Amino acid sequence: MARTTVLNPEDEATQAVRHARWQDYFQLMKPRVMSLVVFTALTGLLTARTPIHPLLGAVAVFCIAVGAGASGALNMWYDADIDAKMRRTRGRPVPAGLVKGEEAATLGVVLSLLSVMLMGMAINWLAAGLLAFTIVFYAVVYTMWLKRWTAQNIVIGGLAGALPPAIGWAAATGHAPLNAWLMVLIIFLWTPPHFWALSLYISTDYAKAGVPMLPVVKGAKETRKQVLLYSLILIPVCVAPVFTGLGGWLYLAVSGLGGLVFLVLAWRVFASNAGDAADPRPADRDLYEVKDEPPAADKKALVGGAKNARNLFAFSILYLFALFAALLAEAVLNLPPLELPL
Repeated sequence: MARTTVLNPEDEATQAVRHARWQDYFQLMKPRVMSLVVFTALTGLLTARTPIHPLLGAVAVFCIAVGAGASGALNMWYDADIDAKMRRTRGRPVPAGLVKGEEAATLGVVLSLLSVMLMGMAINWLAAGLLAFTIVFYAVVYTMWLKRWTAQNIVIGGLAGALPPAIGWAAATGHAPLNAWLMVLIIFLWTPPHFWALSLYISTDYAKAGVPMLPVVKGAKETRKQVLLYSLILIPVCVAPVFTGLGGWLYLAVSGLGGLVFLVLAWRVFASNAGDAADPRPADRDLYEVKDEPPAADKKALVGGAKNARNLFAFSILYLFALFAALLAEAVLNLPPLELPL
């Protein structure tokens, strides 16, 4: 199904003065999301602690990266109408008029076929099947259905972003045991509080675009409660790998201490007014990147609940990275797991 690309007058002017560059096509693949996918997949591949030829390991990670890029391109093609209405996404190549929608769709399909077939022929078909499922789930189930029709879009759709560790493990061993799925579960449960913290801060953007995110459908108070509930479930699951033979002392320290900080931040969001007030940013200003400090005038507006939601969103990224970095370090250094008794 073709999507209608909505262009602003400024976008039309931009389109008139230059053609798409290779960087625009690369942006279609959502490189930041791709980097997280590659990192968690590599962690799954190495924590399997099964010897694999370095070349085959590189091919497996390459296929997962390409598959993630394919999903991103298909998402940007289909969501061009939504992206054009949101400050956070209106500069993307398709809504900005830099890349045609059909070009994004073609790139997504070609990369999908390439990644899955190469994974199957070079590695194994279990890993290829999981990769194919991930692409279809993200591009079709989440993008074309869940995102536009239910407030549980992030919860269910989070499965697509959670699967890379299992794909990496399957690539190394030919199977996906409990510990592989435990890593999947961690990312799956991490996704709702991570994205709902963001949605509390930019709920007006989602409402304008007609995306039924939880704050838009159920309100900010319910969203804050769900953020806390998911956080309370998430942190024990994050500690669970030390009881299953997956994580060691380093992982225990990171998951435990980081988990306490995560819960404190989630409680602050719950006890705040995050999402109740209107978006404090000027209407013509894009969403600040987490790594950037806003200008002084706008920093004063980031008070109370909005600041608490922003802090949880930023820390959630750091926490997930630290968890998988600890597992990766223990695997690379061949540190023994704990496997504590329950």
